[in-house]
Amino acid sequence: MTDAIATQRLRVEPTALQAEAIQLAATAIREGKLVAFPTETVYGLGANAFDATAIARIFAAKGRPFSNPLIVHLATVEHLATVTSEIPDLAQRLLAQFAPGPLTLVLPRHPRVPAIVSAGLSTIAVRIPDHPIAHALLVASDVPIAAPSANRSNYPSPTTADHVVDDLWGRIDIVLDGGATPIGVESTVVDLTTNVPRLLRPGSVSLEQLLTVVPSLDLTLHRVTNSDTSPTASPGMFLKHYAPQAQVLLFQGDRPAVLAHMQARASDLVQSGQRLGLLVTDEDADQFSFLTSQPTVMIAHLGTSKDFTTIAQRLFAALRELDRWGADLILMRAVDPHGLGLAIYDRLFRAAAGQIIQCDS
Repeated sequence: MTDAIATQRLRVEPTALQAEAIQLAATAIREGKLVAFPTETVYGLGANAFDATAIARIFAAKGRPFSNPLIVHLATVEHLATVTSEIPDLAQRLLAQFAPGPLTLVLPRHPRVPAIVSAGLSTIAVRIPDHPIAHALLVASDVPIAAPSANRSNYPSPTTADHVVDDLWGRIDIVLDGGATPIGVESTVVDLTTNVPRLLRPGSVSLEQLLTVVPSLDLTLHRVTNSDTSPTASPGMFLKHYAPQAQVLLFQGDRPAVLAHMQARASDLVQSGQRLGLLVTDEDADQFSFLTSQPTVMIAHLGTSKDFTTIAQRLFAALRELDRWGADLILMRAVDPHGLGLAIYDRLFRAAAGQIIQCDS
């Protein structure tokens, strides 16, 4: 994409939808243009799911490999039949429990949906978002909207319109600014096209919730190396993903051992002249107070370790903040991978390209 686009930014209040802005964005979708919009998870970059040319523009705008499929967003469960060729009973049960909401299902793709949406696969990832702006846009557009996250490929996902502007201004047509997204991490993805249903990406629909409906769920997370050009079954499966420009060092183990290792590594990095970012919870912040006077250190706070909701909301914004400041490296202690913590752990693991520093006491 070489020619700059005159991007429009339109403010829309989720509690008082501006019909003119929604209609303008819906018209753009129907005309094959690209619209960024908030969902309950992160901002999506949408195009008409039936328009292969428009879908190609998404990949170009993001710099996204064609092997990485998109998620198709629908206004209601009743619209599933327009994009899928089969809706199994298990899909109906999961949607009855979790839709609208942050759950994506991989189902057989309807032939009318261009193969480019699904990286050439016969499957399709679909969800019904639970956000008033996303829902209004889908209803007004009257077409399913294919939408990955509205950011540069592999970079931390956008949770505010400012993040979208930073990454894609001049590359897309409209940004619907609906404020910060309430969840902050992407949807849970479950593949129902395999013999045993598979968890492809953890999200805010937790593993514990899923197991109440799908006790046989395959919990093996399949991570694909970034050099692999084979199509992936779902977005968010690359080993390095959601990553800032700075290198992320992720520490895991007993808290005292982890903090001791982090303190030692931080001291070494500061002495070597590196610009250091620390991504910490409230409980850990005091452990790094000895560095606060250092001009080459920036500390970003995620909130209390007991509040995964706040950590998820702040995670991508904090990574972007440390990047903008110019961090060379970012140090972070891994969270406990239960409930929403599993989704947070997964994003940190991928931001660190799968490299974990295991700390023993």
